[in-house]
Amino acid sequence: MAPDVLISTQLITKSYGTHPLFSDVSLQVCAGERLGLIGPNGAGKSTMLRILDGLGTADSGEISRRRGTCVVYLPQEDVLDPARTVEQTLAEALPSTLAAWEAGRRRREILSLIEVDDSGRTVGTLSGGWRKRLAIGQALLRQPNLLLMDEPTNHLDLEGILWLEKLLKDAPFAFVLVSHDRFFLEQTTNRIVELDRRYAGGLLKVEGNYSTFVERREHYLLDQAKHAAVLSNKVRREIEWLRQGAKARSTKAKHRIDQAHRLQEDLAAVKGRNAAGRSVEIAFDATGRRTKVLLSAEKLGMHRGARCLFENLDLKLTPGLCLGILGANGTGKSTLIQVLNGTLAPGSGRVHTADGLKIVSFDQKRVLADPGRSLREVLSPEGDTVVYRGRPFHVTAWAKRFGFRPEQLGMPAAGLSGGEKACVLIADLMRQPADILLLDEPTNDLDIATLEVLEESLEEFAGAVVLITHDRFLIERLCDRLLCLDGKGGAFWFADHRQWLESLRLPGGGAPVKDRGTASISEKKPQKLAYEARKAIERIQRQIEKAEAAAADLAKRLQDPAIQCDAQRLARLYEEHRQAEENVAALYRHWEALEAGAD
Repeated sequence: MAPDVLISTQLITKSYGTHPLFSDVSLQVCAGERLGLIGPNGAGKSTMLRILDGLGTADSGEISRRRGTCVVYLPQEDVLDPARTVEQTLAEALPSTLAAWEAGRRRREILSLIEVDDSGRTVGTLSGGWRKRLAIGQALLRQPNLLLMDEPTNHLDLEGILWLEKLLKDAPFAFVLVSHDRFFLEQTTNRIVELDRRYAGGLLKVEGNYSTFVERREHYLLDQAKHAAVLSNKVRREIEWLRQGAKARSTKAKHRIDQAHRLQEDLAAVKGRNAAGRSVEIAFDATGRRTKVLLSAEKLGMHRGARCLFENLDLKLTPGLCLGILGANGTGKSTLIQVLNGTLAPGSGRVHTADGLKIVSFDQKRVLADPGRSLREVLSPEGDTVVYRGRPFHVTAWAKRFGFRPEQLGMPAAGLSGGEKACVLIADLMRQPADILLLDEPTNDLDIATLEVLEESLEEFAGAVVLITHDRFLIERLCDRLLCLDGKGGAFWFADHRQWLESLRLPGGGAPVKDRGTASISEKKPQKLAYEARKAIERIQRQIEKAEAAAADLAKRLQDPAIQCDAQRLARLYEEHRQAEENVAALYRHWEALEAGAD
């Protein structure tokens, strides 16, 4: 049976100025489709959604839509009128020809579904999360056949994301969503399409959810690398033949000459695709402090007006610990970060820090110090050289570490995208040696490739990390403990986010049962210690694998005859190899200590 195609594109191309977004992309969206659209920042995902909706146009190619198909586009930032009430906002989405009783019935259904308070409240009084729910409700009232969603989890807290997951699982319509939330993609999609110039045709399509996509992508890229190696060998043989000179000007010889040129073109295309994958380099610099307790807080309390956010909160931060902070929007997560870094005095209680402690913070608002300056000036305020870990880097090389092109350096920083601003702020953090990283929603707007690099760098950071995020993948991989704030004075401890999810199903509004946690990290129960020890051991094992691979690569480079003829490079490489070997030995000692403690 032929698929019911709602919309299709044939060889569409789009560029902004001289910068191409995508070229010759062909894509179909069928009824019942749950399509996740991913790709690096700047690949054109949002532009693709606007083209599918008809709000944007392609430079070339064809787009066809099934007659009668209702397509609704939900942008990243809502376009709701802050002066209108919730009821008026929903009424705008209903056809004027609808009978009053039917309009009322639909509005009540959607209000029940999105759980937004409509008691005369105006849109301007709603938080970002509730505005997002209202925008989704408005889109659903239009009864789409196809819903196009650009980062629909933006502004939603974890409970809001779970709500949206359930809504989409039961959806009677097809949808295309752009998202960098890997758990969300895993739970809601049945096909993944990645826009990326690494692929022939500019995209890779995989039937299945996100984990299936990751497996297929690895196979694809491996096959492409193998194909490049085979082509390279063929081209080398053909070039050798060409250099000998074709003795006969026969048709056969001319055909082989043409074939040699085609092989060179094919090889250049494959190498170009393999090199197109942007590699962001993130590594936070720790001070190397060996203090057992970096920061401790006793009986912290904070009020916002008459409302108690948290009280009697005790915690300790030690090297190697990653603490995740959960809670609905407005429960005091960012406030707690501000109390820990000293920018906000607690209402009650005290914060003790080790002498000379260095704390570096990432603000979710992504405010650049001087957005009127150029990207070059923001990345390197003191000239064209950036000093990182004692080594100088030219600003162009430093910018490339974060995916910026040389031609972007003269652009004003104010024009950067949300993901690019995040990379600028991360670059600034990397230049500051730290004992504690306080990160408030660092993953917003970052593409998946950058998220993966950020995860690895945080996992390898030797200091303590306090992390506010809605990214469950990041929470699961990094966090040793979770602190959940309910915004009513309660603070509850969990071993991982799955335990937190279980608590949401318990009577009592999500508070854990008595044996679920304690008031202080320093008062861990045996089962919590066992869990954290296991997480630490798994982390150190991954670090050992990476460190051994790095040492082996340096050892291999030491055997290169070209290096051995250069005394200066040889000495530098030898020192790097010695440090790599010492790093491996130190990691093994740490692993042995963890294993001994777990017994």
